[in-house]
Amino acid sequence: MNKLTTTLLIALLLLIGLTGSPVQGQQSPSPKGSFLLLGAVAHLGNGQVIENSAIGVRDGRFTLVADATVIRINPAEYDTVITGTGQHVYPGFIAAVSGLGLIEIGAVRATNDASEVGDYNPHIRSSIAFNTDSKVLPTLRNNGILIAQVIPSGGTISGFSSVVHLNGWNWEDALMAEDDALHLHWQQLLSREGWWVENARLESNEKYHTNTDKLYAFFEEARAYAQNPSPAPVNLRFEAMKGIFDGSKKVFIRCYEAKEIAEAVRFGEAFGLDYVLVDAGQAWQVTDLLKQYDVPVILEQTHRLPPYGHSDVDQPFKTPALLKAAGVRFGLSVGSGWDAFWQTRNLSYHAGQAVPFGLDPEVAVASITGNLAEILGLEARCGTLTSGLEATFLLSEGDVLDMRTSRITHAWIQGQAVDLDDHQRVLYRRYMSKYGLE
Repeated sequence: MNKLTTTLLIALLLLIGLTGSPVQGQQSPSPKGSFLLLGAVAHLGNGQVIENSAIGVRDGRFTLVADATVIRINPAEYDTVITGTGQHVYPGFIAAVSGLGLIEIGAVRATNDASEVGDYNPHIRSSIAFNTDSKVLPTLRNNGILIAQVIPSGGTISGFSSVVHLNGWNWEDALMAEDDALHLHWQQLLSREGWWVENARLESNEKYHTNTDKLYAFFEEARAYAQNPSPAPVNLRFEAMKGIFDGSKKVFIRCYEAKEIAEAVRFGEAFGLDYVLVDAGQAWQVTDLLKQYDVPVILEQTHRLPPYGHSDVDQPFKTPALLKAAGVRFGLSVGSGWDAFWQTRNLSYHAGQAVPFGLDPEVAVASITGNLAEILGLEARCGTLTSGLEATFLLSEGDVLDMRTSRITHAWIQGQAVDLDDHQRVLYRRYMSKYGLE
């Protein structure tokens, strides 16, 4: 063995030594093998339940989702058999319109990659800023959030989001749907002094029509650019928007007031967009309009008070059931507010909050799984416990909608077991041990 070969061998061994130990929560790029989960109550994510289920997984996908009492099963066909008797199995929860992986510490500007300077930024892409090493992500995984739509924020047109799973080595590995939707903030009709001011004075937005006309003009110009087969010069902002005019990309429009919602629907129809309304707190007032145009809604922050003193104090709790009763497609989200990146861990409890106010529990589960997968255009990949879909799901000892009983014991992303430990649990064990409180 010559000197060069020896040097290369030593370098290779050092590289293996440095990279051989797994990083917390990260997975191999192509999970192999099979396992069978028996006996758990399966909440399919589409409103259906199997009381005694058999769920088979092979090479990262569901190969079997059935009632264990009516089929013949050969456990020897699987590498591993897991007994889930007395537990509940759910599809992985989806955190839609979230800032996950873009903000690490809210009060430290250097860790905030959620927003860009400027008002019209359709060329901004959130995917390349997604931080898979964030210490926030493990605290979400162990509460069932396994998939996220990571969105940019700021300005009128914020840019494009991407959908990721929360177990990747880097943003490319985590990516499920790249640049899936353009996000824009509809102009507010009313402004108020601040969320902390009780019965704050409301004022009309004097620039509403001016700014709305500007947005229409921008989209008209972008559509004309998209229809030109060889535009010159190249406009990066308009290049990024081409997909929304041919239907390959969605547009998420953030609004709240009933009149803002009506204006947003008018805007979406005028340009023939595949659009979704976000937040839309007063959507319950215009359900006929939303049903007429089959507009899906992602409601944010069930755990909140309404912004106006004259509103029912429990209106945010009742809205999901009202939309369901009206036949409006909807999902739930914690949103992308200043603290939502870590509050997202409570997503299932936001869904559970709507249950005592008229929403069926299985519809509540669907509102953070199957419904969101459909709204995001990913229903052929995830969101429900369905044979052929990616095996991204979780096992819990109790009802995940109830914080008193929810305790997630296992989770899998694309068939790969997920490490459910996190930095907070490590510190908890450390100090409980230090002071003999274990």
